[in-house]
Amino acid sequence: MPADTTDGAREEALVKASAPAEPAASQFRDANNAEAWKSELVIAIDGPSGSGKSSVAREVATRLKLAYLDTGAMYRALTWWVLETGTDPQDAEAVAEAAKSLPLQLGTDPIVETVMCNGVDIREAIRSERVTAAVSAVASNPEARKALIAQQRLEIVSNGKRIVAEGRDITTVVAPDATVRILLTASEEVRKARRGEQLGGDRTSEQLEADVSRRDAADSRVNNFTEAAEGVDLVDSTDLDFEQTVAEVIRVIDETAARNHEQKQQEGSGDSGTEDDEQESGA
Repeated sequence: MPADTTDGAREEALVKASAPAEPAASQFRDANNAEAWKSELVIAIDGPSGSGKSSVAREVATRLKLAYLDTGAMYRALTWWVLETGTDPQDAEAVAEAAKSLPLQLGTDPIVETVMCNGVDIREAIRSERVTAAVSAVASNPEARKALIAQQRLEIVSNGKRIVAEGRDITTVVAPDATVRILLTASEEVRKARRGEQLGGDRTSEQLEADVSRRDAADSRVNNFTEAAEGVDLVDSTDLDFEQTVAEVIRVIDETAARNHEQKQQEGSGDSGTEDDEQESGA
């Protein structure tokens, strides 16, 4: 017979289950760098449409036990709200005002998606063709972006700066000081195929090509996806499947975060040495 479980044991089990988990050392190539993963770990991932950044970023956050921020969902939620309230997506001033007062509740659990706007669950609605057709106009509004970027930065801080944030300008605008910054790309042909899978395979090749080209043109006004900015690691997933892409991103995170952690330790040792020298010289 199984042993009896006391109420105290049950409570202890519940406490353990609800406690935030530490990243598993086995996720990293060098388990000796475990201390590097207990401090701030902000991972910024940018990429064009169809690059796989959302699914990869969510999986990386899940494996490393970090929060997950889908900034694309924020712009889609704003677009849904603009359309829902009868606002013209081309009315720059009205869209900017809508962004400043957006009643959005966006979850950061990588496993359980939460996208609520004004009390309505809009997880499916923000992926509709209606929203997709209008999101570029809304997302390219400078004042609307400014309002949502402020919210994105707040989400990063409120999650203890232990988060994977993905979008189109995270590495360069939202979190240029992130621990790790990655540009995830793929060839246009591969991105077109992935886009088709995302949309359920009900579009022709010409429609998919037009969709990817349109999104690329709109994205180019926000970020340069042809080459990584200084300090940003490039991951090309053209010849990689999903698991290989996730593994490569985690490898980059491992190496970069460990290197940054070591550099901070060295800088700290250097500062200490300088202070000791000043004290010895009577400064």
